[in-house]
Amino acid sequence: MIQSYKQKPELADHYDTIIIGSGMGSLTTAAILSKEGKKVLVLERHYTAGGFTHVFKRKGYEWDVGIHYIGEVGRPNSVVKRLFDYVTNSELKWADMGDVYDRIIIGDKTYDLVKGVEKFKAKLIGYFPEEKEAIEEYVRLVFSTTKTIQKYFMDKAMPPLARKVLGSSMRKPFFKYSDRTTHEVLSSLTSNKELIKVLSGQYGDYGLTPKKSSFAMHATVARHYFSGGSFPVGGSSRIVETIDPVIEAAGGMILVSAEVDEVVIENNKAIGVKMADGKVLNADNIVSGAGVMTTYNKLLPDAVITKHGLKDNLQKVNRSVAHACLYVGLNGTPEELGLSKPNLWVYPEDGDHDACVDRYLKNINEPFPLVYLSFPAAKDPDWSNRYPGKSTIDVLTLVPYELFEKWEGSRWMKRGDEYDALKEKISQRLLEVLYEQQPQVKGKVDYYELSTPLTTQHFVNYDKGEIYGLDHTPDRFHQKFLQPRTPIKNFYLTGQDIVTAGVAAALLSGVLTTAAMTGKNVMKKVMQDGVRS
Repeated sequence: MIQSYKQKPELADHYDTIIIGSGMGSLTTAAILSKEGKKVLVLERHYTAGGFTHVFKRKGYEWDVGIHYIGEVGRPNSVVKRLFDYVTNSELKWADMGDVYDRIIIGDKTYDLVKGVEKFKAKLIGYFPEEKEAIEEYVRLVFSTTKTIQKYFMDKAMPPLARKVLGSSMRKPFFKYSDRTTHEVLSSLTSNKELIKVLSGQYGDYGLTPKKSSFAMHATVARHYFSGGSFPVGGSSRIVETIDPVIEAAGGMILVSAEVDEVVIENNKAIGVKMADGKVLNADNIVSGAGVMTTYNKLLPDAVITKHGLKDNLQKVNRSVAHACLYVGLNGTPEELGLSKPNLWVYPEDGDHDACVDRYLKNINEPFPLVYLSFPAAKDPDWSNRYPGKSTIDVLTLVPYELFEKWEGSRWMKRGDEYDALKEKISQRLLEVLYEQQPQVKGKVDYYELSTPLTTQHFVNYDKGEIYGLDHTPDRFHQKFLQPRTPIKNFYLTGQDIVTAGVAAALLSGVLTTAAMTGKNVMKKVMQDGVRS
């Protein structure tokens, strides 16, 4: 049972580990440590746990804020599936989305991305028969790239001395791919601009356009979905609900409405956290899953930040893109409304992805460079049991934080008429796209609500409302400080910033963090556990 800080739960005098934030990386770290018999306290500043895996309810509806689909959990022996099973004691169940997981829509043309590598290639070759060689080479490159990523990540968890000796050789094969942009690689394979636009049509999954993003990030996402997409049965709140008992079984807990003011450090060693109400909680180890920007800008004493030049490190990386999401509630079941499971990626017909974004940033009234539509009510087989006669749709787009910056510091839900008017304008534009793509839902919309970068800032504590932490540029992957260990003894990092964007990556970050903390081969244990079960 997730505890509320306001209810004054029974807290221990001392914990083995305190974890700041309750996103996927934090929850995974907590669950793995708990299975090692450690008493872990997870502290969440908001009233609901889960980070981007949480849900919110309004007007008789429920929306998943960050989980739209997960790859690889349909394969019983995949690392992602084994990890989810390990941290949830196999209590988390998944619903397959079917053959088509993503639909790329460019103007009036539609391209389906289908599960199964051979089917994926055959489908694309059907659309672009003259590009058979390029498509086959693309898939080969995706696999070559993702094969190098394992050692690159393993390096992050190794002891400092081992990293010094072996690190360079473990990272080098990965850099061969990560140092090139997605556009560089794709344009070396084909000059067909439409094919390049389709192949990079999932760039919204990591938030950076092809001419700026590392091909390694692109390849990781593409490979992740080759075996299809799945959705948590019962919605994404099931993630925290199934991990919570694992933490409690070892005497730990997840605490909500529990804001950390500062990590307590003595003689360069983390010994506890000071809460916003002044209370100090002690632990042998402290882990921050709050993101490196928040951690190094806000959670450490100034003297420590200066001593280790932590803010200098932050100058080497950029925040990822901000977004707006329109949460739509509709009257009617998914079947009655004709909602299907594939996600829709809607792009303007003219220009490549980068050109469309540049045009939009110069003039926000230009066409959205990307609109993403997800149909969670159709994906979740348990939806209609919980919400009979209702459906939901998420409609996302990219928006610059600067558009909302003037309202920074204002109160959530009380930001004023001008802010509400801007939200309404964006909402209407997104509804227009929804009706173009799903005309049958017009007249069925019962409620809608738009989140902005300030909403993300409020709930996830990312300063500029960034959705994916740090940008996935080629440079980002060379930053050695993006690892679980910090220069402060017993103080660690977890979450997507030390790996890459997305829930599956954050899951993996928990493995790296616990491996760095314990010196144990956590992944071997996870994979063996899967074999036994």
